[in-house]
Amino acid sequence: MMIKRFVAFTHKHKIVRGILSYGTLWPCGSLIEQTLIEKRNFKTYDWVKCLKFSLFGAFFMGPTLYVWMRLAAVMWPKTDLKSSLCKAITEQASYDPMAISTFMFTMSLFDGKTVEEATWEVRNRFFEAYKVGVIYWPCVQTVNFTFIPRHNQVVFTSFFSMLWTAFLAYTKYLELPNVDLDHHVVDIHFLEM
Repeated sequence: MMIKRFVAFTHKHKIVRGILSYGTLWPCGSLIEQTLIEKRNFKTYDWVKCLKFSLFGAFFMGPTLYVWMRLAAVMWPKTDLKSSLCKAITEQASYDPMAISTFMFTMSLFDGKTVEEATWEVRNRFFEAYKVGVIYWPCVQTVNFTFIPRHNQVVFTSFFSMLWTAFLAYTKYLELPNVDLDHHVVDIHFLEM
C-alpha cells in the first residue's frame, strides 16, 4: 500500500524520480572510482565522499537535468532522430559545460578547498572531462531522446550518469597520494593531438 502510494507520487512529481535516482547512483559512481582507481574496498571506502556525491547528485544533477529534459521536450517535441540529435548537441554545448564546472567547483568546496582553489580546479580539469563528454553524452542522449519514453528519460540518463560520475571522480581525484597513477584504468588523454 505504501509502495503503491510512493510510486503514484513519483509518477505525479517526476522530479522526485530524478532526485532519487541521482542521489542513489552518483555515490555508486564514486564507489566505482574508489574501487577501480583507488583500490579501496568495503572497509576502506570514503563514505563521506559518497555522501558528497549523493548530495550533489540529488540536489543539483537531478533537478537541473529534469528542467533541461522538460525544456528540450518543449523545444523539440518530436522523438525522431533529427530532433534527438538536436537535443543531444544542444545539451552538449549548453548544459554539460555548466554541469561539469559546477561538479568540479562544488566538490572542491565540499573537500574544504577555497573558492580560488575550486576555480583553479575547474580551469585545469574541465577540458579533459569535457573532451570525453563530447563523445559520450551525445551518443547516450540521442538514444535516450529517440527511444526512451519521456517519463523515463531522467532515470535512463541517471544510469549512464553513474558511469560518467565514476569518470568525473577519476578526473577530480587523479592526484590523490594513494592512487597508483602508473596503472590507469581509463586514460583521459587519448584525445590529445
